[in-house]
Amino acid sequence: MNIQIFGASKSFETKKAERWFKERRIKFQAIDVRKYGMSRGELSSVRQAVGLEAMIDSKHPDCVLLEYLASDQAKLDKLYEDPTLLNLPIVRNGKQATVGYCPQIWESWT
Repeated sequence: MNIQIFGASKSFETKKAERWFKERRIKFQAIDVRKYGMSRGELSSVRQAVGLEAMIDSKHPDCVLLEYLASDQAKLDKLYEDPTLLNLPIVRNGKQATVGYCPQIWESWT
């Protein structure tokens, strides 16, 4: 298992996800997307797994601007440029991914 947790260092949901894996002694790599972002390949992989709409933080004040972008690729480019628009945490296990706190899905990965 190769777990990556993309989150924000001060995010409660990210800390909950990290704690879930720590409690089960599952190693993971934590990445602060606000500091380091995500690569285009990582964003595409997550989009394939969960869909573009699930990746967008609907509580972010600028999320409505994404509705005016013509294509999904333009929206993905905007998420790449501004990772604060991402719904966190994003947890990846190879080609599988989840958005938010999803222990029932993570359990099936072990």
